[in-house]
Amino acid sequence: MVGAVLTSFGAWQIIEGGWIHAKAALAGHLVSIAWSETLASGQPARPWPWADTWPVARLHFPSLKRHMPVLAGASGATLAFGPGHLDRTTAPGTPGHSVIAGHRDTRFTLLGYLRPDDPVLVQSRDGFLRDYRVTGTAIADARLPWHIPALAKGKTSLTLVTRWPLDAIVPGGPLRYLAFAEQTPSR
Repeated sequence: MVGAVLTSFGAWQIIEGGWIHAKAALAGHLVSIAWSETLASGQPARPWPWADTWPVARLHFPSLKRHMPVLAGASGATLAFGPGHLDRTTAPGTPGHSVIAGHRDTRFTLLGYLRPDDPVLVQSRDGFLRDYRVTGTAIADARLPWHIPALAKGKTSLTLVTRWPLDAIVPGGPLRYLAFAEQTPSR
């Protein structure tokens, strides 16, 4: 009897873990489809009918051979599906300063590998790719005001944010890892 209970519990845990990964894979696929629809129509497309977010841009990291969609908003529910664009900052790829946040243990683990002058490409809803270059990184305390590097007049910038340290075992903490990038003349 004990063996049957333990076997059933083990099977339940394996199925539960597999279900979480299957949902994440399906959500990623649906977000990619929604981004394709957004590019085709120029209008936001929700990845599923009850979604409270939608893709607003796509990040490309050529030196790391990675790309990912950016979702509207940066709530915990949004960040579960990918990096999110912080409200009240300019839209990614448009003039001004845009901030994108992501989880350190999933998509934004790669921030630790970015180096000054690495390219970051931002594809916005109009389909155009805008070139950015990493200008530096910093560690900031979320309990204090952040100091974004000063921009030359008319420059467009991007700040990518995740929690610090990147390899922490315990979730949470007040420290943030920031990667700064400035737009360069487009190709």
